[in-house]
Amino acid sequence: MTITTSTLPDTPTAAAPPARSRLRRRVRAVRPAATLGLASFALYALYALRHHARFDTGAYDLGIFGQGVRAYADLHPPTSQIRAATAGPGLQDVAFPLLGDHFHPILAILTPLYGLFPHIETLLIAQAALAAWSVYVVTRSGGPLIGTAYALSWGIQNLIGFDFHEVAFALPLLALALAAYLERRWTACAAWASALLLVKEDLGATVLVLGLLLLCRGPGTARRAGLTLCVLGPAAAALAVLVVIPHVNPGGGYVYLGSQNPAGTLAAGGTKALTLLMTLLPTLFLAARSPLLLLALPTLAWRFLSDNPSYWGIYFHYSAVLMPIVFFALIDAVCRGKAASRFRGRIPLAVALTAAAIGAFFPLARIVTPGFWSDTPRITAARQAVSLIPNGAPVAASHNLAPHLTNRASVFLFAPDITDIRRQPVDWIVSDTERTGIGTQPGPSEVSGFRQVFAAHGYVVLRRK
Repeated sequence: MTITTSTLPDTPTAAAPPARSRLRRRVRAVRPAATLGLASFALYALYALRHHARFDTGAYDLGIFGQGVRAYADLHPPTSQIRAATAGPGLQDVAFPLLGDHFHPILAILTPLYGLFPHIETLLIAQAALAAWSVYVVTRSGGPLIGTAYALSWGIQNLIGFDFHEVAFALPLLALALAAYLERRWTACAAWASALLLVKEDLGATVLVLGLLLLCRGPGTARRAGLTLCVLGPAAAALAVLVVIPHVNPGGGYVYLGSQNPAGTLAAGGTKALTLLMTLLPTLFLAARSPLLLLALPTLAWRFLSDNPSYWGIYFHYSAVLMPIVFFALIDAVCRGKAASRFRGRIPLAVALTAAAIGAFFPLARIVTPGFWSDTPRITAARQAVSLIPNGAPVAASHNLAPHLTNRASVFLFAPDITDIRRQPVDWIVSDTERTGIGTQPGPSEVSGFRQVFAAHGYVVLRRK
């Protein structure tokens, strides 16, 4: 189902075209979708790799997931010494089990790829490919202009611009599930949606909502698929949150359940309103005409009910999972809406122009700035600093240096205001004395028990005496 001026159905009850006609339309839709998907992959990968090469990625989250995938490749459960830094007293000198933080076993899929290419950049390229796959699916359903708008959407840009995160897997899975929904392929819709349960525990609620939407499609296969999702979604989420994560977590609980500050939950109404506005703006608010927009409610609910301000706004990766939802809601609304029929040919162009205008203020716009491609003296010094750390060495590294070492060293986070270097079993420290990281202050240039072996442009390497 591709949105163009000539192929849109006039009414929601338009007769389905013959099988041969449908096949021709799908074949015609593949070429622009594949072209835009490949172009998006190149753009995303190029940006992510250069962003990392500039030492703009961080221990949270690229370093954490780098250690987790490396553990999978070594045939061990996913653990991270970096994540231990904020795990609480008594846990900062151990490898924290990542499945005790969030339920994301789908990361194990990256094991063969990381085994062949054991570098942190493998995760960035994989994320670019996953996002580009979703671009292909959206373009195949909505046409090149809608696909372009999706590819440049601010939620996708923020995911690519923020290290690596497991929600990248949700993008193609959601897109495939919703494409199948619009094409009335109910079994395929349920199958793709079920895979979301392996991405992150909160997506169980999204799967439940999709199941309810399928139930509303009437009896038959749709109802059976809907019932399946209505059972699987809550059951998988409950199993992850109440059983699996507490069992694996050293503290025996799920730390994200409930707000520690109810008053804070009700705060920042302006920030949350902006997030809602920005979620719908790329679709010119037309997504609100589709029931598919209900799929965004679980994600928005847990974010807005949290007392963590990072969840409320438009930054980081948190809105990436909303982008397939709002764009497929747009496709559904445009195809089904009667009142907008005479504007359908103009809507894709307007949406694409809107996305381009908004996207100019988000990460991918940096790719056309000369400074993005220039190596500063600090970047050169950072490369020299990390190159001094021997392979296999236990090292405490500052936030922006840690992901450059996780593939070949045992890395702990060096953040003196939240970690105790005396408890970390390390022989090396590589510190950025000018930039703050997860902690609230840069790393010091001197540490008791260590001697300085390198210092340049704010980067310091210390070795245990």
